[in-house]
Amino acid sequence: MNGFLTRWVLAFLLLTATYNPTPWNYFSWTFREGNLYSETAIAVFVGLLLLAAYVIYIRATLRSIGRIGMGLVTAIVAALIWVMVDQQWLSLETVAIKTWIALIGLSFVLGIGLSWSHVRRVISGQSDMDDVSE
Repeated sequence: MNGFLTRWVLAFLLLTATYNPTPWNYFSWTFREGNLYSETAIAVFVGLLLLAAYVIYIRATLRSIGRIGMGLVTAIVAALIWVMVDQQWLSLETVAIKTWIALIGLSFVLGIGLSWSHVRRVISGQSDMDDVSE
């Protein structure tokens, strides 16, 4: 469980570093008041670092659970949000709340994708080809 929590937190940090409803994110930093950040080289460098992290996360998630698995996890997260709204445990009144919920949901999908090989190994005792040492 500790491994999943770490992977989920890292996915959440990646997503929120890219965009969140506060001014502390890549998009707000690079496009202040509609103008491109004056230090374009730094903005491009940080953007490429974020892109590389997304490639790693999305590729690992696709290899682990595939498109169908990503769709299923997304549907489960969406259904959970629906239940929470229906039971009035959660309110979707503001755009900021919707954005945070979307970030948490997407980070959960990425966290599951990165952790699935470990979960499958614990449940079934089977290793992936990537897990087998030579």
